[in-house]
Formats: sequence, C-alpha cells, structure tokens
Amino acid sequence: MDLQESQLTTAKVVKKVRKKAIVIKASNNEESQDDIVDEKSTQETPESVKNEGIAESGGLAESAGPTDSSESIETSESPGVSEEKEPVEKTVSPARLKIHKQVRVEEREEAPSNPEPDVSETEKVKPQGQEQTRGRRRGKKGGNGNRPIKGPKHDPDAPKLQINDLSVTTMPHLREMAEDLGLKKEDLIPLKKQELIFRVLTAHIEKGGVIYAYGSLEILPDGYGFLRSPQNSYLPGTDDIYISPSQIRLFNLKTGDTVYGQIRSPKEGERFFAMLRVVNVNFDEPSVAQTRVAFENLTPLYPTERMDMETRIGDPSTRIINLFCPIGKGQRGLIVSPPKSGKTVILQKIANAITENHPDVYLIVLLIDERPEEVTDMQRGVQGEVIASTFDEQATRHVQVAEMVLEKARRLVEHKKDVVILLDSITRLARAYNQTVPTSGKILSGGVDSNALHKPKRFFGAARNIEDGGSLTIIATALIETGSRMDEVIFEEFKGTGNMELVLDRRLADKRVYPAFNVKKSSTRKEDLLLNDLELNKMWVLRKVLSPMDDMESAEMIVDKMRKTKNNEAFLKGMNTSGTARDL
Repeated sequence: MDLQESQLTTAKVVKKVRKKAIVIKASNNEESQDDIVDEKSTQETPESVKNEGIAESGGLAESAGPTDSSESIETSESPGVSEEKEPVEKTVSPARLKIHKQVRVEEREEAPSNPEPDVSETEKVKPQGQEQTRGRRRGKKGGNGNRPIKGPKHDPDAPKLQINDLSVTTMPHLREMAEDLGLKKEDLIPLKKQELIFRVLTAHIEKGGVIYAYGSLEILPDGYGFLRSPQNSYLPGTDDIYISPSQIRLFNLKTGDTVYGQIRSPKEGERFFAMLRVVNVNFDEPSVAQTRVAFENLTPLYPTERMDMETRIGDPSTRIINLFCPIGKGQRGLIVSPPKSGKTVILQKIANAITENHPDVYLIVLLIDERPEEVTDMQRGVQGEVIASTFDEQATRHVQVAEMVLEKARRLVEHKKDVVILLDSITRLARAYNQTVPTSGKILSGGVDSNALHKPKRFFGAARNIEDGGSLTIIATALIETGSRMDEVIFEEFKGTGNMELVLDRRLADKRVYPAFNVKKSSTRKEDLLLNDLELNKMWVLRKVLSPMDDMESAEMIVDKMRKTKNNEAFLKGMNTSGTARDL
C-alpha cells in the first residue's frame, strides 16, 4: 500500500510538472512567433482568412494594451477542473498570428518615422504667451515676408549735403569745403573734380552727416540700376547711385523714374554710392508708384487747356503764338524752320513763358546735335532742366539721352504731372537713329533706312493729353531748306503727325524781321477748344483779311500792330469785324 500510494503521489507530481511545462511551452511558442518574421507570413491568404484576421485584429487594437499570451491561456481555464485532468495545449490560428504580428511590426516601423520632438520639461510647461514671443523673435531672425520693412534710422538734425549740388560747384569752392572738413590742402591739388567730390562726401559722412541725391533711374539688363544725374545729362559716371534689385521690386520702379533719397558711401569692395532710404519717387510718396497705371494704358484726348504764352514783357513772338497757333497741355507741335531763322530763340522764349505763367509744369529742354555755346546760353537763359548732347558726341549718345528724357517724361505723366519737352531738333535725332539702327536692307530716298524713323515717331507720338489727369507736350523743331534730301524725307514723314505747326520764313529773317513767322501757314488743330469765343471770332476775321495778302506783307503787318499794343486783349479790341484790311 505504501508503494502504491507513493506511486500515485509521484504520478500527481509528474502531471503537475507536465502541465506547467505545456503552459511554458505554449507561451514560448507564441512569443517566438511574434518576434520572428517568417517569409510565409508575407504570402497572400484567402479572402475568408483575411476577414477573420481583420476581425480578430480589431479586438487586439481595441484592447487597453498588449497582454502576455501565457496569462490569457492560464485564465481561460475554469477553476472547477480537477488537477488530474490532462491539460490541452491551446494553439493560435495562423491568421491570428499573422495579423497580430503585422500590428506589432507596424508599431515598430511607425516609431522612427514620426519621432516626438525632444522637448525639455521647462519648454513643455511654458505658457502660450512665451511661445508666441519666441516665435516672433524667430520670425524676425529668419526673415518673415509679411513683416513691415523698416528703413535706416533717420536723424533730422544731422548735417545734410546733396550730391547734385556738388556736381555744379566750382573747383575752388569744392577745395574750400574739403578743407573745412579736415582734409589737407596739399592732398587736394592733384585730384580731379569727381575724385574731390568723393573725398568731400566721405569726410562728410565720417563727421556724422547724411547725403541725399536724386536722379533718373536706368535699369540695366541684370536687374539692378543706377541714378543718372541730370547735371551730367544722364551720362554714366562715378557719382551715379546704385539701386538694388530688391528696391526696384519693392517700389515698382521703372526706367526713367525720378528717385530722391538718402545714400551711403561705398563699402569695402564697392565702387558706387548706394541708395539707403527712398524718400520720394517722381515727387510723390513711394507708395504711389506701386499702384500707378502704365503710360500705354492711359487714354489720350485733344488738348483742352491752353498754356498762356503772353508774358509781362509783351514780346510779339509769344503773343503771335498765343493767337495764331495756341499751345495746349498735351500738344504735339512742330516748328518748321530753315537755317538761321531764329528757331532756338523761339524755343527759349516759349520756355520762359511756360516757366512764368505755369510754374507747376515740369519743363525739359532737350538739345540734340547742337553747338556747345547754344547749350550754355540755354542753360543760363531758361529756368528748367536742360539736357544736351552736342554735335561732337557720337550718335549712340544722342539716342541714349533722348530715350532717357522720354522715359522720364512718361513716368511723370503716369503720376498725373504736366510735362513739356522742347526738342531741338527732331531732324538731327532722326539722323542719329538712322546711324544706330541695324540695317534692314530697305533704303528710302536720301539714304534713310526704313526702320530708322520708327523710334523718332515713337518719341514725337508720346505727346498727349491724358483723360484722368496729366499731359505730355512736345514742341520739336524740323529743319527744311538745308540742301539735304534726308532732311526733306524726315520732314515729310513728320509733317502730318503733329496737331500744331509753326512755320518760320527765311526771307523775313534775311530782312531782319523778327519773329520771322509765316502767320498764314501757322495753325493749330481744334483751336476752338483752346480759344474763347471772342478770340475765335476775331481770328476768323483776321485770317480772312490776311488771306489775299503776300506772306511777307502779312507777317510784317502783324508784327507792326503787335508792337503798337501792350497785350493781345488791346490788339483784339482795336479790331473791327467788317473783314477788310482797314480794320487793322
């Protein structure tokens, strides 16, 4: 009995040990299936197995957390089972193992792809306000595109100096300024004017002063530009101001814009002064240039506002122009002149009349292929901007000056300014274009290329009165009776393009009758828009009286009557309306 009881006890112990071994074996088996990726698990399974695995995986995903498979097997046993009962090894379906394994693998793969930021505990507990402050500081450092752009610090009390004034200052005065700024006299003697100006500007900045400059912008093909000085007739020089591409894009600048602002001296490795702060563009705030309408999109109209040419001196030249061929804002006028008939003097008198009676009009006198002494006389006798390219310059220089003046005038008209260009002469400008344009193979009579007259016509055709404000008036001289067939062809091309024509007579000039106007051939289109009713009726009667008379006789009579009266009002009141020569 003792032996039998001992055998039974031994059998029970063996069963318990075997039971524990089976449970451990099952748990180890499932763990090995989870950790080892088998090639068989990547094979496709039937649709039914997939659905079963998806259903079971949903249960796994919804569980609170991953549980050990051995614990789940042990808790599945009911507590009422006898110890002697042979435990059954519970197996897991291949589909369940596959889905469970895929979930575990996906969790492992997703962890490195989106790692959580390594944030310290102090950053996690920072309030939201500090987070925003830190973000704004980071934005300033990195360059936020929406932040307001701040210019350099501006000191209104700092001593100011304008570089354009130095360009017209004499050398002795420049040396005195340099000595006042602390430069040695012996070091200034060998310097040229541009070098001396550079020394003065540099010393002025070192003493805490500021420099301002203005000029017309010329944008180069590389995207940056330079301010060309009108004192230098827009000729490139060492005192030009550099404009960066970012400033050009920011203020919507174009070639011809008149820019005024504060500049800085060149840094190490730089050659030009640079724009530091833009004060105005075309005499307006910089914001106006960003919303302007292009010149090509503006609506042209007939001139409706007359520019009064009658001055206090009572000069007969401008008084005759005021009645026989009135000039309005936006006029496209042509002065047809033989040589030595006084066309340059007429332009000078027109310029002075505009300056006296219309100070708000921006006046530009453009002299192309003229004599240097006439340029000096015009600069001293006209209170306006005089741009010149003398006859000793190359044709490319004539073209460059004319195009810069035209672009500047167009930009001012875009800002609703009234601009007047007095050109002397359009014939010589057409000659310059004829030498510079590429040869087309089509040569007109006189040696004029067929493409040479396109840009001069574009220049002359830019004159117009704008519907919404602003105007561009161009009064140009055209040469005739020069003995050149080319000049005759150029005049014939421009003959019908203007809406005002003033004809000078060489015979009157030879008799020293000035102004040498051919009043019978001089006229203005749509003059009824410029003259009042009284002037219009009187002029109809006057032309009727002058019609049967000779050109020289009629001109001499008009000049004589003009000299006997103080102004045009007195001249018209002294007329009768019967339509006979005795009325004058």
